[in-house]
Amino acid sequence: MDWTRRELKERAKQVLRTSYWKAFLVSLLLAVLSGGVSSCSFNSNGGTSVKFPLTGNHSSWTDFYGSPVFVAVVVGAIMLFIFLILVSIAFHVFVTAPFEVSVMQYFKQAASEDVNMNYLVYSFQKGRYMAIVKGMLWKSFLTFLWFLLLIIPGIVKAYAYSMVPFLLGDNPGIGTKRAVELSKQMTNGQKWNMFVLDLSFLGWYILGFLALGIGVLFVMPYDHSTKAELYKVLRQQALYDGLSSNKELNLPEI
Repeated sequence: MDWTRRELKERAKQVLRTSYWKAFLVSLLLAVLSGGVSSCSFNSNGGTSVKFPLTGNHSSWTDFYGSPVFVAVVVGAIMLFIFLILVSIAFHVFVTAPFEVSVMQYFKQAASEDVNMNYLVYSFQKGRYMAIVKGMLWKSFLTFLWFLLLIIPGIVKAYAYSMVPFLLGDNPGIGTKRAVELSKQMTNGQKWNMFVLDLSFLGWYILGFLALGIGVLFVMPYDHSTKAELYKVLRQQALYDGLSSNKELNLPEI
């Protein structure tokens, strides 16, 4: 099934004409959560600081750097850094990733004129949460491994796995490996067009950054809504080609 950027964007605009501010709020929440754990800053006007001997002879410096206090400061800083990294990863795995599925579910349903804000808690409901967490974790892990090889293969695989959040929204119990496999099949031969679709938003995002970065938030609903329209097209093609079924994707039988 062929699709064009113009068609997808026009459908997205039609959806947003009647529900833009809801879409804006949903996108804003995802943007805030995607920021992860905020970085810590230390300054002389507040917080805890360590006084280093800025004056004195060379021997005082040597004594300080060889002292147990300095070793304790270094070890503490390393442990704090590791702790923040682990907290950030855990936050992404257990909060941001499942919330992304909820957001994609909202935009996918909005494309069918169902703009219920209750979809924001879709992934966190009993019977769905852990399945979605595992599915998104597997997707992220595979993407990370590909990026360890080279940037280009990582980008290609990122597009190959990009339908996983939508698939988990349709059926959280589809299985981690099956969601990745079906996403790869759905995006086969589509990755370049998907890349060009993303490029078509680049100008809007640049303008958003120029507007003190705030303008980006107003572009995101348009972007997400367009991606939801793309998923619907690719899903319909997958059903037509026999790659999946209405039962597997929890769709009404025709």
